[in-house]
Amino acid sequence: MLTAVSGAAAAQSNVTVYGLIDTVSIESIAGLSPEEVEWLTRTAQIDRNKLPLAMRANMPPWLLDKLIARDGEAAAMELAAALNQPAPLDLRVNAIKANREDVMAALAAAPILCEATPYSPLGLRVIKKPALQNLPLFKDGAIEVQDEGSQLLAQIVGVKRGEMVVDFCAGAGGKTLALGAAMRNTGRLYAFDISEKRLAKLKPRLARSGLSNVHPVMIAHENDAKVKRLAGKIDRVLVDAPCSGLGTLRRNPDMKWRQTVETVAEMNVKQISILTSAARLVKAGGRLVYGTCSFLNEENEDIVTEFLQANPDFTLVPMNTVLAEQKIDLDTGEYLKMLPHVHHTDGFFAAVLERKK
Repeated sequence: MLTAVSGAAAAQSNVTVYGLIDTVSIESIAGLSPEEVEWLTRTAQIDRNKLPLAMRANMPPWLLDKLIARDGEAAAMELAAALNQPAPLDLRVNAIKANREDVMAALAAAPILCEATPYSPLGLRVIKKPALQNLPLFKDGAIEVQDEGSQLLAQIVGVKRGEMVVDFCAGAGGKTLALGAAMRNTGRLYAFDISEKRLAKLKPRLARSGLSNVHPVMIAHENDAKVKRLAGKIDRVLVDAPCSGLGTLRRNPDMKWRQTVETVAEMNVKQISILTSAARLVKAGGRLVYGTCSFLNEENEDIVTEFLQANPDFTLVPMNTVLAEQKIDLDTGEYLKMLPHVHHTDGFFAAVLERKK
């Protein structure tokens, strides 16, 4: 049951209501009394431009202040507005089982409307959000749900046939599967993670994918003996580091209320430790890709700068060079920086680091 409140609590309650109404209509909320419908309708009509800035942005003040200090108020509010909208549904075509044109035709026959993503050569953006689980394309592993930004993060690793590759923080394996397909099911791809539960979610996806070059490995921590025995042997290492997750607020809007300046600082310690450990795997001339689904400098550029200062045997490969190698028509400077209000993806950051020969 919804109840009216007053003062600061009312203002915060209104922010929650705005987020709800932006996502679903009042009419679609079941079980409301006439009084609750009237209160929701009246609340939705409040001029949001008269609310304090943090409430208009629907962001905790510490986060909005940080973005304004870095980007200015207009850009910060533009990002906030994009993060308060629902994310689209993106698919990645499994290149060892299908091509994008054939998948588009099969989806159209379903009928499911979609369009090619502008940056990922294997991506499709579905116009609406249909159930996919029962589609033959999904069951056969020809498509996977994956944000276009995540697809690009996997692509810039630049894997090649026959290489030794490690996905250091594999999770449920979305990027692992993309890497395995890019390797054309050759070489050896290790999927490391500290969570048995997350790796268990990879198994059915791996079975559908048709990949046989992926080897899931549970590790206790970033300095596990299973990691150390591969030191200096790996061609490419992807570190999709644990992070605040603020780049995924369109999908996980509650995340911003669970993060603080202190939790981000704690995450920074883990990020540099994981990156440093993963770097030991990279052979001379090999590449290390550090990525997050965050737009905070503390989790991104600052970590890379700290790592490079401590590891002079690594150099930064400019992202425009990497994207050109992958024939991706995009220029985001020295780093990959994907933002929802600019690129219509989740917020992603990545840096490519190469060990000197």
